[in-house]
Amino acid sequence: MKGIIFDFNGTLFWDSALHYEAWREYSAMLRETPFTDNEMRDKMLGHTNADIIEYLIGRKPSDELVEKYGKEKEAVYRRRCLLNPDKFKLAPGAIALLDYLKKNNIPRTIATMSEWDNVKFYIKEFRLENWFDLDKIVYSDGAIPGKPAPDIFLIAAKKLNLEPKECIAAEDATAGILSAVNAGIIGNP
Repeated sequence: MKGIIFDFNGTLFWDSALHYEAWREYSAMLRETPFTDNEMRDKMLGHTNADIIEYLIGRKPSDELVEKYGKEKEAVYRRRCLLNPDKFKLAPGAIALLDYLKKNNIPRTIATMSEWDNVKFYIKEFRLENWFDLDKIVYSDGAIPGKPAPDIFLIAAKKLNLEPKECIAAEDATAGILSAVNAGIIGNP
């Protein structure tokens, strides 16, 4: 293996509780019942806001509706991050690992289904430029299909100038693991 591709949320930053709280709030607003734990795992983690909102309202939403609900939910999430400094830090051991990867010139990037506003927030608050080439970070730009589609990992591997089979994926969500498998990163002989 020559490089590593990190999902961000749930791997380098353990923020599931903050996302769960924000999405439960929006679920209750959109369909009058909050997400269950199983729905959170299977329908939220690793999926785009469009996918999540479609699941919640039971029909394909307009782009405007996705943007409206997505931005409102993400603003709530970012506010919760800043109000919870005990939870708003990189995962235990992440800094040491990232320092090691940087010191040893091991290619690395982030492939996250987070949208630009959140990625920009993480870059600023966690000073991600200390460990990552910001131009190589892959995020949900509205054109990349959500996980489990392989696209995000294929793009990330290409940005590292590596073949997918030369990479390791750090993932926590079922959809993300399937995305890495579908890209040929996990499960290679």
